[in-house]
Amino acid sequence: MSSWRRLLEISEPHGHFVQFYGSDERLLIRNAGLYLREGLKRGESAVVIATGEHAEAFVGELKASGAEVESSLTDGKLVFLDAQAMLTSLMVHDQLKPELFENTIGSVLRDARMRTDCNGLRAYGEMVGILWKSGRFAAAIQLEGFWNKLLDALEFSLFCAYPIDVLDKDLHGQWIHGLLCDHTHLLPIAADGDLENAITCAMDDVLGFRAEPLKHLLKTNYRPSWAMMPAGEAIVLWLRNNLPDDADKILDRARAISHAARA
Repeated sequence: MSSWRRLLEISEPHGHFVQFYGSDERLLIRNAGLYLREGLKRGESAVVIATGEHAEAFVGELKASGAEVESSLTDGKLVFLDAQAMLTSLMVHDQLKPELFENTIGSVLRDARMRTDCNGLRAYGEMVGILWKSGRFAAAIQLEGFWNKLLDALEFSLFCAYPIDVLDKDLHGQWIHGLLCDHTHLLPIAADGDLENAITCAMDDVLGFRAEPLKHLLKTNYRPSWAMMPAGEAIVLWLRNNLPDDADKILDRARAISHAARA
């Protein structure tokens, strides 16, 4: 079993996971569905703050896996909130207010956590993803800070989602460091090892004889100290930071290799 799959199944309290999903949302739906299903199966409550489209997809994924969605919704073990509406409720003059977060999101999670039949609590949120997509990167990181204070106060885990393509040349590297520092784990965008293998092949194609010494350097230098993440994603960030002249060519080639492998 994948260690990342196991991480979502167990979902220890105070775990703060982030999923980047780009234009292909299938992995997001599968991972979020697994995270929510396992929580319900273990007697935990779940609060989902999602767009209408994603909420519908998650419900479909849960039902397809045999989860008792209707009864969970009826008895309040599973709660869905609209991400855009909740985000709007946290703002005054277009600025996030921590007291509004505490009075709305904090109250919902505390009520769910204090249920007598609650064996734990899982939350899923994509308000941060809405902010990121609109270019409000600092606000997204500010909202992550609100979430982390709540994580410190309550025993629950949190799954965040961002519409970020890690291979995209428009990746906003200056903000990625702060975003990842706010999370305990970055989830993979592909099956274990697939992205890393695609990048390794792309380095050979693009760099030729220069690839081997670079791969040796990567083995000891690519892992960041501020978040746990798959090797492929960590290598992407290393290339962006340390090999800017070649990074776009390598990652464009890696994208083509990945697409060909899935075809």
